Amino acid sequence: MPPRPDHPTGPADERPRVARFTRAEHRVHQATATLMVLCVLTAGCLYLPFLAELVGRRALMVTLHEWSGILLPVPLLLGLGSRALRADLTRLNRYGPHDRQWLRAAIRRRGGRPAGKFNAGQKLYAAWIAGAVLVMLGTGLLMWFTGLAPLAWRTGATFVHDWLALAVVLVIAGHVWKAFGDPESRRGLRTGSVDAQWARREHPLWDHESNAP
Repeated sequence: MPPRPDHPTGPADERPRVARFTRAEHRVHQATATLMVLCVLTAGCLYLPFLAELVGRRALMVTLHEWSGILLPVPLLLGLGSRALRADLTRLNRYGPHDRQWLRAAIRRRGGRPAGKFNAGQKLYAAWIAGAVLVMLGTGLLMWFTGLAPLAWRTGATFVHDWLALAVVLVIAGHVWKAFGDPESRRGLRTGSVDAQWARREHPLWDHESNAP
């Protein structure tokens, strides 16, 4: 478990800190987030009339949207060369009884939410967004390369792509909202380390000594 800080009070910069993410993980997250934002913004310029009129240059928006979508999985694939990232992906895909307890407590808005390095909400978000990106990529390719499938398939792909895009925007908005509510979590991703007291409180089952990046 994360160490109990020797000085739990005092300025945040003077409190004990524990390593949470590596520079490679930060870069993967940053690149993925940039491509996702580009996807969402260009989609808005293509589907929302007031944005389309404001920005114009529809052909450029289409090109940016297509290529940012195709490149979206690339940062993660390149990041697989990082042992720390592979270890964290394994943690994100492992669920235990404490995750069910965390979800029940979160739904009821109660305390007592046990979590390892990642809580159940973060695990579900990672799994959902990964699946959504794959579906968006597949449907997007059917819409882009019209010769890949018959018209009925392309029509269905367009329907799925458009409605799933709306769901992705809503889920990402929730993710960003939660991130802004937890400055220490953001700081951990940005700097690679977190306050030991925060780690003990929010992720009490995280054994940072054996699982540190």
